[in-house]
Amino acid sequence: MTRAKDPIAVAPQTSDAETEGGKPQRGIQSLDSTGQLLSALVAAGRPLALRDLALAAGMPAAKAFPHLVSLQKTGLLARDSAGNYLCGPLGLELGLIALQRLSPTREAEPEVIELAGATGLSVAMAVLGPLGPTVVRLEESARPQHVSLRVGTVLSLVHTAIGRTVAACLPENVLAGLLESDHLRMAGAAATEGLAAGGKLARDYVERLARVRAAQVDNALSHPVPGIDTLAAPVFDHTGSLALVIAVMGSSGSFDSSTEGATAALVRQAARRLSWRFGALKAQ
Repeated sequence: MTRAKDPIAVAPQTSDAETEGGKPQRGIQSLDSTGQLLSALVAAGRPLALRDLALAAGMPAAKAFPHLVSLQKTGLLARDSAGNYLCGPLGLELGLIALQRLSPTREAEPEVIELAGATGLSVAMAVLGPLGPTVVRLEESARPQHVSLRVGTVLSLVHTAIGRTVAACLPENVLAGLLESDHLRMAGAAATEGLAAGGKLARDYVERLARVRAAQVDNALSHPVPGIDTLAAPVFDHTGSLALVIAVMGSSGSFDSSTEGATAALVRQAARRLSWRFGALKAQ
């Protein structure tokens, strides 16, 4: 797109997002440059100096500077003590309003459908409900599979990939309390399987959760449903807390169910895109 020099120039826009009733709307070209600067700062995920921000936005510093001055005046951007540009008070308020309006399960719906199409597997979405990790969405695979999950199924925090992924994101004291009733959940464990003497988490369980946190994915091979493998990954919100878990499921041997494989990479990528969408800016 051709960029106009300041002062403001007006030109027709033709993208689908900027049309109404099939007719192109007119936009302000200089604001496109402003948008490039904001996008570059968001992509960096940290404060940037004028030179670095202009370079990231693909424009000369002399062109970027007037836009940045206006962004400061409006409060969309601010500068720290080193003179670097970062999000300003108005930018923070807009971001918080957007985050408050987000419904994680609704926003994740297209990602669930896309992941099912990309992998050819069933995809589940779960959240931590009052009774434990609970399936709230299930996109069935086109291939016949005996997956015993249903919407509303509450899963074990010990014996399922989805449950362990949830557990890996919980404070130890909260998790210990939930483990006492794990036997009531699907494929549930006796309290002694997750808890050691004194109410502490069992050593093997702690080590497994540490691996889940490091890999940002967990798998369950032919368990709890014989012949069905699962890969699960966490999605975080803007506070860094767990928002939900997405998981793929399929017949054992029909896909690479290792945590280092191509399918695991797709699940992690989908989870990270959602984390970014929900404001977890450190998601990569």
